[in-house]
This record gives sequence, structure tokens and C-alpha cells, in this order.
Amino acid sequence: MALPTKEEVFEALRPVQDPEIRIGIVDLGLIYDADISENGKVTVKMTLTTPACPYGEMLVAMVHRAAEDLDEVTEVEVVLVWEPTWDPVEMASDVAKDLLGIW
Repeated sequence: MALPTKEEVFEALRPVQDPEIRIGIVDLGLIYDADISENGKVTVKMTLTTPACPYGEMLVAMVHRAAEDLDEVTEVEVVLVWEPTWDPVEMASDVAKDLLGIW
């Protein structure tokens, strides 16, 4: 089997929802990047809607588990980043903007 692609990692994370607003974190634009090394380590860079998000630890754990379930993944690291600051108008998908009522 082959290592997962960045797109496959994002697709695996698509079902993970922010428990507070019940919208997927990929659609919200909270997943900034995913890097897959040759040895099967997946590093996901993500942010939260706010640094004080009460579900931060839970979301990190959910992302970790979802990425870990991909074939050929040997290790997962989830890195919380705060730059750039999350901006739903700029980063959320059209689906998420619709659900949030922003445009």
C-alpha cells in the first residue's frame, strides 16, 4: 500500500466536527496543513476557533485518531498553530459559511 496523500488526510479529517458549533473542522478551515513523511509520519497543523476553546484537547485527540486510522500511517503529530489567526470569512468553506450565516 502507498502512503496517504495530503488530500486523503484532509478527507479523513472531514467527519471531525467542532462539538460546540457542529460543523466539520475541515470545512471551518481549522486544518491548515498535513505533511506525510516517507516513514509514514503524518503531521497535521491546525488551529482552533479561539485559543480559549474549551474543546481544544478533544479536537486534537479526534484529529489524531482520524489520521491514525489511515493505512500506512506509523505516527501522528498534531501541532496547534495560531498564525495565521483563524478567520471564518477567509478560511471557511461555502458550506460552513452557509451554516454559520456569514458572507
